[in-house]
Formats: sequence, C-alpha cells, structure tokens
Amino acid sequence: MLQVLSFVAENERTNIRQRQAEGITAAKKRGVRFGRPYVKPPDDFPDIVEAWESGRLSFHDALEKSGLAEATFYRRLREYRLLKEAKK
Repeated sequence: MLQVLSFVAENERTNIRQRQAEGITAAKKRGVRFGRPYVKPPDDFPDIVEAWESGRLSFHDALEKSGLAEATFYRRLREYRLLKEAKK
C-alpha cells in the first residue's frame, strides 16, 4: 500500500514539474522577465564613484547620494569598472 502511494506522489510531482516548465517556457516566449527588476544607477554615478574613491565622500554618503542599496552600489560599481576597462 505504501509503495502505491509513493508512486502516485512521485508521478504527481513529475507532472507538476512538467507543467511548471511549460509555463515558464510560454512566459519567456511572451517576453516575461523573471527576477528582480534592474535598478539603473544615477547619471552622475561616475562622479560619485570618483569622489568616494578619492576620499572626498564617505561610503554612506555615496550610497545616500546614489540612492542605491549597498549590494546594488557594489554591483553597479563592478559594472562601471568593467565598462571603463573595456573603453581603454
């Protein structure tokens, strides 16, 4: 009896995963984006970074001025530095 219930549960779980995968595929075809929305840095982000790196601005002030969370600030900083390196 326990084996039959185990088989039914496993079969249902497989069906759920398959329907979920089909739903995700259909949503992606419609252009739905998954995950957190992209937070764009402010236009004066290079100036904020320069002031922070030179010591004219504390990290807390740089966060406040940019309006970004700490993790987002570091992420955009990494992207900014990569773009800056690519332009050289």
